[in-house]
Amino acid sequence: MLEAIIAKNDKKAYWLIGIFSVVVFGAVVALGSFKLNINAGFDVHIFAKINAAINCCVAVLLVTALVAIKNSKYKLHRNLMLGAMFLSVFFLVSYIAHHLLAGEAKFGDLNHDGVLDVEEKLRVGSSRIFYLLLLATHIVLAAIILPFILFTAYRALTSEWPAHKKLAKYTWPLWLYVAVTGPIVYYLISPYYT
Repeated sequence: MLEAIIAKNDKKAYWLIGIFSVVVFGAVVALGSFKLNINAGFDVHIFAKINAAINCCVAVLLVTALVAIKNSKYKLHRNLMLGAMFLSVFFLVSYIAHHLLAGEAKFGDLNHDGVLDVEEKLRVGSSRIFYLLLLATHIVLAAIILPFILFTAYRALTSEWPAHKKLAKYTWPLWLYVAVTGPIVYYLISPYYT
């Protein structure tokens, strides 16, 4: 096992992780009702493509990190997980940029007018229900996973291996689900970007 990188201070960690998680959650929720009306001079949906690519990379890093830890390659596991966390921060910045510049797209909005009429709903049929269920699970898990990721990392960085392992059993699969469903959500919604 690896030595601690940071000193254990649960009280400080709980506060920092809690504040950071609430701020990120609040910022993402606020994006739903806010859009900058500016001409960026480029296709702002490039951020959505970047987000999908980042999620793919995070998924690969998570799986590779699992293989590394199963083979007792602790340093490699730590570096891969820190890489996944770094990419997730980059994802958040790109996600915020995309939503500020592009706003929301509606699945099935074939004429890109921001309104789903009866004909559009009929044309997309049950695929809309599948998309909305996938999106809902992706969003809910993305919203709740952040503090778990941070607490799991904190336990590793303080070398509290039993606590880290216990948290990771739940955090890792949920994080992987969010990382895998992100590109699927992008693939399904991208035809409806304006």
